[in-house]
Amino acid sequence: MTKRLQVLLDDADLRTIQRLAKRERQTTAEWVRQRLREGVANAARPDTATRLAAIHAAYRRESQAPVPEIDEMLAEIERGYHSDPSTP
Repeated sequence: MTKRLQVLLDDADLRTIQRLAKRERQTTAEWVRQRLREGVANAARPDTATRLAAIHAAYRRESQAPVPEIDEMLAEIERGYHSDPSTP
């Protein structure tokens, strides 16, 4: 089901939108629908600052986690391979 949405624009904004739609060989209505869909998709994504903050937080937690040296980690992996009966 489709619904009608009325948006009031001043003349200059409407002319700009019509020009952009024409450039993309679209109706004004289709151009506006696509821009609205893009806006909704972008709003659903976290912004760059939020993503960078999450990466920094993960890095800080990772650097505080007890992680063995690489030789010890590889030895543990090897021991796990040899103790797993399902491994060929």
